[in-house]
Amino acid sequence: MRISDQWKDYELLDTCDGERLERWGDIILIRPDPQVIWHANKKDPRWKTAHARYHRSKTGGGHWEYYKPIPEVWKIAYKDLQFQLKPMGFKHTGLFPEQAVNWDWCRDYIQQADRPMKVLNLFAYTGGATLACSSAGATVTHVDASKGMVAWAKENAAVSHLADNPLRWLVDDCVKFVKREIRRGNKYDGIILDPPSYGRGPGGEVWQLEEKLYDLLADCKDILNPAHGFLVINSYTTGLSPSVMGYLLGELFVPSFGGVVQSDEIGLPVTATGLTLPCGATSIWHK
Repeated sequence: MRISDQWKDYELLDTCDGERLERWGDIILIRPDPQVIWHANKKDPRWKTAHARYHRSKTGGGHWEYYKPIPEVWKIAYKDLQFQLKPMGFKHTGLFPEQAVNWDWCRDYIQQADRPMKVLNLFAYTGGATLACSSAGATVTHVDASKGMVAWAKENAAVSHLADNPLRWLVDDCVKFVKREIRRGNKYDGIILDPPSYGRGPGGEVWQLEEKLYDLLADCKDILNPAHGFLVINSYTTGLSPSVMGYLLGELFVPSFGGVVQSDEIGLPVTATGLTLPCGATSIWHK
């Protein structure tokens, strides 16, 4: 497992009974996590002094319960990057801290390439990977179907002092965008994908990951520069294990381009127990 253990402003304090206790800067939140199926004793006293807790509804969705006032928006940092956070519907804050290990991998690859790199970030959310690649010197195209998420990513770029870097911000259906890039003959040195398990595009298009992923990766192959390229795909979908995604990349990319595939879970260290909470799966192809 690859662990995101370089945070200072984020900390997974404890886990118990289907919930996480987390520190986001100075704000303590309790959020549900379906993987936390254990009934251990709560070791951290901040379970009793948290600022807010997200309650899931049995009929879908849920709501935040606030115990203390919190800012409408607040910032945390990861190394030289800054992110604006706020409590959102369906438990989120606008950042997935476990992804920092992938941000670091991309930064290292781009810096070691010692050549101009053009990167495409698909399903790019609030821009963690976009900012990481930009800070390493890449030209980045950021694509997400949500206008609000793209606006949020732009704000993160501004507070990270990257707004003047070569960044292209697009509100678009990622599958359709890739197909248009094929027709236009555009190529990228790196492609990053963090697709949702299920969702809808800006025109109401239904997205079901297991049904769409193979064809999307095959299309990404057509716009990837094989000489210096990399592709990173992350999944939170239960059926898409690291091995399954590694098999996909091994079948699609290695026979044509060579290179290697590495696949693993990513996770966060739990301060109270010293254990690591699995938080998703990532597979990487690179030269």
